[in-house]
Amino acid sequence: MKPRQPIVLAALLCPGIQAKGEISAQHYDYSFQLYQEDDDRMRIESHYIRGQIEIDDVTSFRFQALSDAISGASPTGSLPGTSQPYLSKVTPDTRYGILAALAHQFGDHRVELEVSRSKESDYLSDGIALSDTWELNQKNTTFSYGINYLNDLVSLPVGGEEDKNAYDLFTGVSQIIDKNTVVSLNLTLGYSDGYLSDPYKWVQRDEVEFGISVVNIYPENRPSHRFRQVLQAEGKHYFEGAHAALDGVLRLAQDDFGVFSQTLQIEWRQEVGERFTVTPFFRYYHQSAADFFVNTLNGMNISDPSNPSTSDPNWSADYRLSSLDAISGGLRLRYQFNDTFTANACYERYVMSSNGNSSETSPDASYPSADIWTIGVRAEF
Repeated sequence: MKPRQPIVLAALLCPGIQAKGEISAQHYDYSFQLYQEDDDRMRIESHYIRGQIEIDDVTSFRFQALSDAISGASPTGSLPGTSQPYLSKVTPDTRYGILAALAHQFGDHRVELEVSRSKESDYLSDGIALSDTWELNQKNTTFSYGINYLNDLVSLPVGGEEDKNAYDLFTGVSQIIDKNTVVSLNLTLGYSDGYLSDPYKWVQRDEVEFGISVVNIYPENRPSHRFRQVLQAEGKHYFEGAHAALDGVLRLAQDDFGVFSQTLQIEWRQEVGERFTVTPFFRYYHQSAADFFVNTLNGMNISDPSNPSTSDPNWSADYRLSSLDAISGGLRLRYQFNDTFTANACYERYVMSSNGNSSETSPDASYPSADIWTIGVRAEF
């Protein structure tokens, strides 16, 4: 059999593998995603390129590059029907991101080091992660654990820059029950500190100036730290008679902002013939409001909202911190042309709505509904 020759990208990234005469397995993916909210609000066009190269039997390299073009309008936090704008046009921007990871097998342990960078006009994020996957019980049990760190630099609209940091510790276990069933349980503990507010969100307050009633707006004031916990359970089972697999995920999360969320996700992967797979899926999400969520600053004892002190309460009118539900569902299609090329397409409908009393929710018009389209191709060598 004639040895497979490495493609150009593999040779550029890992020139040493050419000397071995035959390259190990590798795959590359490209996908395009369009996220379009109703009423021509937010629009995001995303391009992704991913790849993985098995450098040798114990070492692999993977990467991802992305580009997101963002445009449209978003709720500001002020209430509709006042003198302040309810929606604000965002300045069209493009986010670029890159990620690279190197993994190596040490006996029963597979250790991976990952670095990442993401940049847009007013935001820069650098990250590093270290993880280990430990195979036990003749590879029927997998124990994983690791740490992530992100350092973000935020450029404020009024000038100046703010810094924030995020630390995540995670651990999980995956167990093969039988040849058709796998279950897993994962726990993540995350801590963030620094500038955690959104510089483009504000809160309104009714005031009187020179005997005239006016509506003024002030930047939101979130806490400077956040501790969160996420517990996720997942089960997968393959039904041989139906040539299909059921995948279910339950995720519980809470933080000291006061937000408690629950997510349920179910998908059914149905084989149709030898090359075609159809996957309908459904996801339900609910969260409670943050302790400091408000619609206005009216009645709050704050002397100067433009320059809050450490003794002042926190506040935000961001609908993403309100009590809400989100439901999404769609269909994913995958077709394998041959041993090398595969194509996929997906449509998802996403609908968010309020869930709670008026003090815990934003105006109904704040919550978006969106269509999400994704197409992609994959090549394996």
